[in-house]
Formats: sequence, structure tokens, C-alpha cells
Amino acid sequence: MTKLLHTFDHAELGAYLAVQLPTFDRLDTIERFSDGQSNPTYKVTSGDRAYVLRAKPMGNLLPSAHQVAREFRVMQALADTPLPVPAMHHLSDDDSPLGTQFYVMEMLDGNVHWDPALPDIDQSTRGGMCRAMAETLATLHMVDPDAVGLGDYGPPGNYFDRQVGRWTKQYRAAETDKIADLDWVIDWLGANIPADTDKARIVHGDYRMDNMMFAPDNSAVIGVLDWELSTLGHPMADLAYQCMCLRLPNQGLVKGLAGMDRAALGIPSEEDYVAIYCAKRGVAPPEAWGFFIAFAYFRLAAILQGVIKRAIDGNASNPRGIDAMKAAVPMLGWAAKDAARRNGQA
Repeated sequence: MTKLLHTFDHAELGAYLAVQLPTFDRLDTIERFSDGQSNPTYKVTSGDRAYVLRAKPMGNLLPSAHQVAREFRVMQALADTPLPVPAMHHLSDDDSPLGTQFYVMEMLDGNVHWDPALPDIDQSTRGGMCRAMAETLATLHMVDPDAVGLGDYGPPGNYFDRQVGRWTKQYRAAETDKIADLDWVIDWLGANIPADTDKARIVHGDYRMDNMMFAPDNSAVIGVLDWELSTLGHPMADLAYQCMCLRLPNQGLVKGLAGMDRAALGIPSEEDYVAIYCAKRGVAPPEAWGFFIAFAYFRLAAILQGVIKRAIDGNASNPRGIDAMKAAVPMLGWAAKDAARRNGQA
């Protein structure tokens, strides 16, 4: 836990939550989780009960960023599906005791793993955890958006055309230095957008190991978290992003498995991971893999550049690691360009 990022009256917030949450008696403690670079997230306690409160940051924000209402809506809609999500309790207005919009949700009891090499986990358990990740993602993509009231959660069709445009605008708005590889990638992506051959599905947008919670014995995924970037779109965007994250070095803010012997670790290869996902969904292996991977690298670069800009402006949720991000953005540009030229081959 670390210091709070919102200024508020303790008694006022406690009284507000007591009205909104039937099981909430009083505000005993509120502490911010130290990890995360986007929407500040707090642990709130009332007696023997604990909740998670997630809020928009303070200050000037980039357009379309930090939409906590969308996070609340998508998790609430998925509550009665096979996909595991925490229970949603309350969504505030912008005029809240915190000064920004926030929501309150169930606090799950389980494990979040920040290192995909799973160094503290037995080899025999790692493979099952990776299978659970792939199959959980497939389960998400098997949900019919219309059936859960999310048919209007994003524009239908032209997902990558929209996403390349969106992240290019976000990157340009946050740009602090010219990076030639990223300029090349932006042009290449715009000229190589694949046809929409997969029906629009709910996509998470930031699907990686540290955005999910495993059961205490690590036998299953019990909650998929951090839905800020979710929308309707192409399922391969999520799958490629997950695989791209695992291609990264095993150091820094987003750890991957680059240079590691996956077989020795008991972790599936990228090809096997994709096969597990496709088997669960009953779909063929993806085409245009080079585009999907290159876009994933570019999108992560744009996200990190946005955090860098917020830090410069004094609005970062967690200012730690900004120097590492500044080094990572050009590396991601190079990797995106390489993936485009090699058609996604690792």
C-alpha cells in the first residue's frame, strides 16, 4: 500500500458509502494499492468486510481514457456468464466525495502473479495456470455481446481501423520525442489492416497475467480485472496482446518470457498457447499474425507514452518506473517494426 492520490473528507466518504452499500457500516480504513499505472485503486474496510474502490485520477486526462463507468458496466454485464469477474456494488457520479467518479466492487481472495515465469510455483502447476489463462480468454470471446446487454459497447466492425486511429491519436497527443520506428509502424499498420473475418466480441484490451486473480491454490482463474480498455472488437487483438506480453524481457514493468526455456518451466510455447485458445473456441489458427503482434507492440507503446505524459504533467497514478517506460517505448517501436517485417514470427 502507498499514499492516497485523492483528497477527501473521511467522514463524508464513509457516510456516502454507508448509504450506497447495504453491508457497509462505517469507513475504517482506505489504502491505495501501490501497483498499477492507470486508475488509482484502493482497499476499503468496514468492520470485517473489505471492498475495492477504483477511481478516475485527478487532473487533466487524455480523451477517452480512464472510463471507470465502462469498467463497471462490462463487469456487471458479465456477472451471470461463465467468465469469472468480481461482483459490482456501486458506481458514483463525477460529483462524488472523492472529486472524481469511482466504483466499488467485491474484493476477491486469491493470488495475483506479476511474473509470468511463475518462479514461486511448482513446474507441475505452471502449465495448468497457462491453460487456464488461454481458456479464460476464449471463454470471454465466446460470450454473445447482445445476450448480456453489451451490443452497443463499441461500434460494430472495422475494429483495427478504429483502434489504429485511436491509438495513433493518443500516442500523438502524449508524444514527447520523435521515434522513427513508431512513425514507420503507424504508417505500416494503416496500410495493412486485415479484413474483419471474426465476429465482433467483447475484448478485454489489457489481458495479461497480472490483470487476473487465481484461486488460493492457483487451480483456476477466479477473476479477470482491469477492464478500462475493453470494447467490442476483434478477438485476435486480445490473443496477440497476451502473446506479445510473453515475448517481452523478464524484467521491467511488464515482464515476459524472452530468452527463457518455456519447456523447462512447464509453460506452453506461443504456438501451443494459441492452439489451446483456438481449441476452446473451436476456431482456426489466426491469419495476419504479424499485423496482430505489431499492433499489440504499438498499442503498448502508446499506453506507456500516455503514462509518461501524465507523469510529466504531474497526474500519474504511480510515478515509479517512468525512466524505464521512457526506455521501453522506443524498444517497443523496434519490436513492432520487426514483427511486421517477419510476419509475427518470434
